[in-house]
Amino acid sequence: MLGVTSESMALSGEPNAALPRMTQAGGALTREIEILDEYGQRRTISIPIERPLTVFVDKRELVTLMTLGSAPELLVLGYLINQRLIASPADLDSITVDWDVSAAAVKTRVGIEHIEARTAKRVVTTGCGQGTVFGDVMAGLDTIVLPDAATARIRQGTLQAVLETMRQQDSVHRKAGSVHGCALFKGAQLLMFVEDVGRHNAIDAIAGWMALQGIQGGDKLFYTTGRLTSEMVMKAAHMGVPMIVSRNGVTQMGHDLATRLGMTLFGRASNRHFLCYCGFDRFDSEPEPMRPAVRVVSSGPELGPEPGKED
Repeated sequence: MLGVTSESMALSGEPNAALPRMTQAGGALTREIEILDEYGQRRTISIPIERPLTVFVDKRELVTLMTLGSAPELLVLGYLINQRLIASPADLDSITVDWDVSAAAVKTRVGIEHIEARTAKRVVTTGCGQGTVFGDVMAGLDTIVLPDAATARIRQGTLQAVLETMRQQDSVHRKAGSVHGCALFKGAQLLMFVEDVGRHNAIDAIAGWMALQGIQGGDKLFYTTGRLTSEMVMKAAHMGVPMIVSRNGVTQMGHDLATRLGMTLFGRASNRHFLCYCGFDRFDSEPEPMRPAVRVVSSGPELGPEPGKED
């Protein structure tokens, strides 16, 4: 599912000049199938549609992305930007998606310099849908400068408002499961929401939308349902977004990379619960009272201490 609020359009300012021509090839996101459940009953449920999309740049095959297809043109644009193959939408003349041949034809204005060498080394990343990054992407991380903690920060109340918004968000996942969602916030205001079979696709689509709208990431917060791997942290950093919230956890490399870049990561975030993994200086904590511990009273026989433990 693709969602854009009217307020977010007003916030975007003037779009970038010389935008590429783009199709709008989004289609059905789910289909119905018949299943047999544990009660022996047949019934109909919805499942997400997964499609291969092979990206050609100036008639050269680049990569095949497995996608839900909710915003394929934004996905392709954001992918090229996050892979550092183009600097902005102005580098492209057009993006044409044709589902009849499962392909996206990208035409650049002046070509991509040294594209063969820059895409020669590929790294298959972790997670559903398996993302791919090119070796050249990591080399540019030291040039990223994010806003300092004085200008980009978040209150605990704002974080909880973000989590409540995502809890109520209408989604393909709620209907059919099996997809990840990503969202872009300014404070507690939802600007953009995208779902795809892989979280890396969803963040790329948001990156493409930001580029088209001329939106900067310095005062924004990125939300994902997927875990915070190095790929997700790296892409958020390239988008200029200093704060990330995940419903899931974080990997060691994701944590190390965020710490190195001065980013703030929240994980295991749902309802009023969260863990702040790093970047505490950006977070204005508003601690809640400790909840009383729940005492479990056994109604069975006394079993005594576990082996090897004292009473």
